[in-house]
Amino acid sequence: MRSLATIVGFLAAVEVASGVLQGYYTPIYPQIADHLSIHEGDVNWFEAAQLIVSALCVPILARLGDLIGHKPVLLLATAATAIGSWILVFAPSFTTFLIGWAIQGAYVVWLPLEIAIIHRRTRDTGRQQLLTRRGAAVLVGVLELAVIVGALASGLLVETWNMNLVLAIPAIVVTAVLFLIWAGVERAPGDAVGGIDWTGFALITLALAGVMGGLVVVRVQGLDSVVAWLLVVLGLLMLLPFARHSLTQSEPLVDVRLLARPGQWPIQTTAFLFGVPVLGGQIPLSTFAQADPDLRGYGLGADAAFVSTLIGVYVITLAIGAFTLPLTTRWWGVRNALLVACLMVAAGYALWLPFHDTTTQALTNMAIAGVGSGALVAALPAAAAAAAPPERTGFATGMTNATKTVGGAIASAIFAIALVGPGIEGSDEATAPLSGYLTVWAVCSIAALLAAVALALAPRHAFAGTEEIVDDALTPQP
Repeated sequence: MRSLATIVGFLAAVEVASGVLQGYYTPIYPQIADHLSIHEGDVNWFEAAQLIVSALCVPILARLGDLIGHKPVLLLATAATAIGSWILVFAPSFTTFLIGWAIQGAYVVWLPLEIAIIHRRTRDTGRQQLLTRRGAAVLVGVLELAVIVGALASGLLVETWNMNLVLAIPAIVVTAVLFLIWAGVERAPGDAVGGIDWTGFALITLALAGVMGGLVVVRVQGLDSVVAWLLVVLGLLMLLPFARHSLTQSEPLVDVRLLARPGQWPIQTTAFLFGVPVLGGQIPLSTFAQADPDLRGYGLGADAAFVSTLIGVYVITLAIGAFTLPLTTRWWGVRNALLVACLMVAAGYALWLPFHDTTTQALTNMAIAGVGSGALVAALPAAAAAAAPPERTGFATGMTNATKTVGGAIASAIFAIALVGPGIEGSDEATAPLSGYLTVWAVCSIAALLAAVALALAPRHAFAGTEEIVDDALTPQP
């Protein structure tokens, strides 16, 4: 039997790949648009498709891991991610690239599965929670470093390498990790009994497909399309049979009763709204930063290498927000700390509206939003777990990721529409209007403000007793 340190080491290699995937592409989105000969606003559809696939596959794969064991599912998710990554290398068109990007979204289940592997491996140590927290901290730290390395690497390589070679780097990394998992991670049988709620999965898939399909039709036919809004309404209406079905299941895909509790709905609503800026707002920031102000009248005129630096600064501010969270929760309590974090995100994106002409302004805006985002990334899963029954903490934690992902997917689709404005279609160059970027930043700021409102409207007792639990979950132990 391998030591825990050895297993964590192999799993850390997986998070290196995860960090590469999350940081590598962001600086080169404009170059990817040129490579595929598409409008830069349409790059948002890649993110929308991947986030929807991610939101759907996480609960299914996590449940499958509990049933058959976490290593086989980790291998399956990694193989799917590798296939998607290689499709990107050879994709000849927008559609093929979109399919590959969506398949690549299976990587989001890696971290939950890795933590589950560590949790099971330490069950007989008498220090399961402590060791799991330490292992998770190592994995997240490696992830954040890999995001910076990935961003810096692509920013440098895209200037001199052929785009196919640039896109091959993540595919090679993920493929190598697939063999590391197979060789280095021990297999253990699943502990859960029962099955998977396939009916619930089908219903929620139809709901998301209706909403996202409607937004696609809006992009093609315009805001006055009756078909588009009919699809959106039908998608939303599908949530009713989904909720009724879930209430009748002993092991539903989504525990609706738990989500409706006073301690859960504010947190899950906040996670959904937080997904708008933290996931949906990243591609527009990259394309705006690289826009030439002499040609467009806006933008920072940055190259991909400098955008990599911006991302590195942003990730550092995320870490600052996460690492200072134990202090803020002690001083203000969980709800107030979350409120302040939401307001910082709202302020950071609101500042983009008047201040978007210089790199100093961009760094300031991103730093403010980054500190708030880092606090929310760290606090939301812990707060959800603290407000859930012991037997449902895994579900509650996973749902913060799922709702955040759905929020980001819907935002990405909306932003793809916003970044194609009047007069752009007839232009020789496929560029987005400044009004589209202003819309993106305004929506991100409003979403963060609405998240703060949701937290403020929650009954005070909803967070009673969670301060100590959250603080314990976030503070490194000796």
